[in-house]
Amino acid sequence: MTSVTTERVVIVGAGLGALYAALTLAPYPVLMISPEVLGEGASSAWAQGGVAAAMDDRDTPEEHARDTVSAGAGTVDPAVATAVCQEARQHILNLTNLGTPFDRTPEGGYVMSREAAHSFARVVRVRGDQAGAEIMKALVAQVRETPSVQVMERHMATGLEVHDGRVTGVWIAGSGSDRSAPVLVRGAAHLMAGGGSGGLYALTTNPPRIRGQVIGMAARAGAVIADAEFVQFHPTAIASGEDPAPLATEALRGEGAILVNKMGKRFMQGLHPDAELAPRDIVARGIYAQTQAGYEPSLDTREAIGAEILTHFPAVAEACARAGIDPVTGTIPVAAAAHYHMGGIKVDDQGRSTLDNLWCCGECASTGLHGANRLASNGLLEALVYARRAATSILNNLGTVPAAEEITLPDAGTIAPPREDLVADLRRIMTDKVGVVRNGADLKDALARIYLIEFSQPSCEALSNMTATATLIAAAALMREESRGAHFRSDFPQTDPTGVRSEMTLDQALDIRARYAKE
Repeated sequence: MTSVTTERVVIVGAGLGALYAALTLAPYPVLMISPEVLGEGASSAWAQGGVAAAMDDRDTPEEHARDTVSAGAGTVDPAVATAVCQEARQHILNLTNLGTPFDRTPEGGYVMSREAAHSFARVVRVRGDQAGAEIMKALVAQVRETPSVQVMERHMATGLEVHDGRVTGVWIAGSGSDRSAPVLVRGAAHLMAGGGSGGLYALTTNPPRIRGQVIGMAARAGAVIADAEFVQFHPTAIASGEDPAPLATEALRGEGAILVNKMGKRFMQGLHPDAELAPRDIVARGIYAQTQAGYEPSLDTREAIGAEILTHFPAVAEACARAGIDPVTGTIPVAAAAHYHMGGIKVDDQGRSTLDNLWCCGECASTGLHGANRLASNGLLEALVYARRAATSILNNLGTVPAAEEITLPDAGTIAPPREDLVADLRRIMTDKVGVVRNGADLKDALARIYLIEFSQPSCEALSNMTATATLIAAAALMREESRGAHFRSDFPQTDPTGVRSEMTLDQALDIRARYAKE
């Protein structure tokens, strides 16, 4: 076994949570594992809407928390919502001080958008739809200038070493096409700050590498996974055939854009009093139903926004241009796509997982904030809050700041990457069987097929991490015999009034899967 021991805190991931945690930990030495060049390939950089925070004097954190609980369909932890929303303003001010160029009014206030299920315009944005990219740019610049942070680019974690319930190391391999074999890096502490699971689906808005690997490796190490069944589908992915699908930010509907079908008829008014600004799960199912019926849903921005879409929402305009769509004169075809995983590695209020010496933040963590249906733009907020909490908790568990040496991984040979055909099959199964609308027969079939995929390349750790997360999502969805938030069962359409959050280990999920893999 090839291994390296370091006094550094090992951070798996390079998105918003990872960067913010690394800066909070400074000057304690950190090793950050980034699958791409730092700042690229992270879901955070793709976030268009912004960060939700009660920055307006007429708004309050209490109202923000109420909206969060309401959107979460009965499974949000109210204490978590209250605490996170109370902290939101300070994080916006911190990001501003770190160089994030938030949109400002002539008077110096923050320009804010209203998004679905918010009772107030409280989403702080950058250049319309550039919030994630600009926040990441500011944090990457700070990290590059922080001497205590070593960034290991083009590497990825593949597994955890655990002894007696304590995480003692992370297996790290090259992430290129000629992948280096993993080397065990034993750190002073370990923080999982990777992405979610949206890329496990064939139709997704997530970057290509965000396919549940971080959740999967924690689950394989024995960590408890919470709310695995709750996968949020963004209603308005641009249906242009790109993989991943570009996003038509919810802020467009906040500005008055409407949803129509190929007959030019609006369809959301009959589904919810808030129409296009209904909670995301309702809008996603409305769009999914139109798609399944062949009615070709689209987003009409012409009257509400007009030509200003080209300058106020540059990411949307660029995606439309690539697809030959003119949003000024025509409508934008849309589809519901896997977007955000509310579930993940269960953590407490300090970001501690159920495994000792393992903290988590960002989309891979499940904190109790999102419930069954994340409130728009609460994702980046949660990453900020729990990145700081986890980093603070780690510091409280460590001693004086050591003078850690920079790490160079020894050559351990090469390994085969996941087979492309198996990953493609897995993604199709998740979209077709574990998607916007679910039923028991499809979920059982999905579990059986995931089993076959996993054992078609059993020695591939990266694939095993993906199939572990896929198994947990499907098994938890099968066990939840009700419809709640983003989880909709056509065979159990009603909501159980006593619904609670789910918790599951991978062993429990595999026991469920084994029943159907043999049929």
